Amino acid sequence: MTEKKINQLVPGETAQGYYLVKEVECKSAVNQRKYLDLVLADQTGEIGAKLWDCSDNDESAYRKNRLVKVRGSVTLWQKRPQLKIEKIRPAGEEDGIKLEDFIPAAPEDPEHLFGELLEYINKIENPALNQIVSRIVADGREKLLVYPAALQNHHAIKTGLLYHVYKMLQAGERMCEVYPALNRDLLFAGIILHDIAKLEEMDADELGTSAVYTREGYLLGHIVQGIKLIERVAGELGLGGEPVILLQHMVLSHHYEPEFGSPRRPMFPEAEMLHYLDMIDARMYDMERVLQNTADGEFSEKIWVLHNRKLYKTTSNQYEEDRQYESTE
Repeated sequence: MTEKKINQLVPGETAQGYYLVKEVECKSAVNQRKYLDLVLADQTGEIGAKLWDCSDNDESAYRKNRLVKVRGSVTLWQKRPQLKIEKIRPAGEEDGIKLEDFIPAAPEDPEHLFGELLEYINKIENPALNQIVSRIVADGREKLLVYPAALQNHHAIKTGLLYHVYKMLQAGERMCEVYPALNRDLLFAGIILHDIAKLEEMDADELGTSAVYTREGYLLGHIVQGIKLIERVAGELGLGGEPVILLQHMVLSHHYEPEFGSPRRPMFPEAEMLHYLDMIDARMYDMERVLQNTADGEFSEKIWVLHNRKLYKTTSNQYEEDRQYESTE
């Protein structure tokens, strides 16, 4: 049987392949029948999977971040593909596969992304902002090459944080063309540093698999950590004054609402723009991720992070049909 990637799985078919166990939990159905509830992943996406009549030992045998070979039938559950596992075993050296090839990752090379980030830093002409950003990015280089942007939801993939920042910088540069009154130096600096303290808020391994928040991450969160980081680095560089305060305000206010961690809403245009660029990139990522696993012309299940909205997957064929219909009128 041909091995298939997750984005190639079609409901109604029997399929097999090698996948990464991203989540695993032994559960009991209402009839007390035990089953293993898994989320399997590769670089093309994720899929829910169930192994029925499992034993207590199965959860440890197929533990998180382990590669497994699976055969099963692809079904639909709440309009999303799901794998009903018929056979499963841990992958071994004899299979000739590498763990890093199955880690969901940013679609661009990390070193390339970091090089692009440096190019944007070179565009920051304000000396104070340039020095602060350069120092913080240089100190965080190794983590930026692998760290996700979150434990789950948007950009929770290897190099996700760096990719998120890069896409925001691209969008921000174009916004500066549309709104020339924006201070490009301040906007670029705010974009680069708005989530930089996630490198300390989370703990991730060399594959970018983030498991837990750090103790300080739990107690303070990346917004407070980011403000502290800017304050410390600025002090070490002998810098102060308005540029430092404005940069701290951008980090402080980028979540916009108090219930989301920002005690102040944005108070100048660059801070306002930062918030919306952050929201746009996060929403587009989450929507694309969900629609990858939604059939053409169908609605997804409700997505909690998108305010429990269902998403509709449009099709180019539908547009062609509409145009043909219009041409006959």
